[in-house]
Amino acid sequence: MRNVTITLDDETASWVRVYAARQRLSVSRFVGEVLQERMRESREYERGMRAFLAREPTRLRRRRAGGYPSRKELHDRARLR
Repeated sequence: MRNVTITLDDETASWVRVYAARQRLSVSRFVGEVLQERMRESREYERGMRAFLAREPTRLRRRRAGGYPSRKELHDRARLR
């Protein structure tokens, strides 16, 4: 474990003290947990993005004689309801 000093404005410092106390955590533990969660989310996002970009592009199939659908057709929300 490492100690880190952070600087907060008065309002934020007051809020975090109360919030952490309600969670029965120290401010230090609370901030550490928040940062760990962000780090986990970031890693999951990066892993998912790499997996997505590693896939081969999907070829669109031509629709009958009409060609590709129009932008309006693709974004027609009424069809999804």
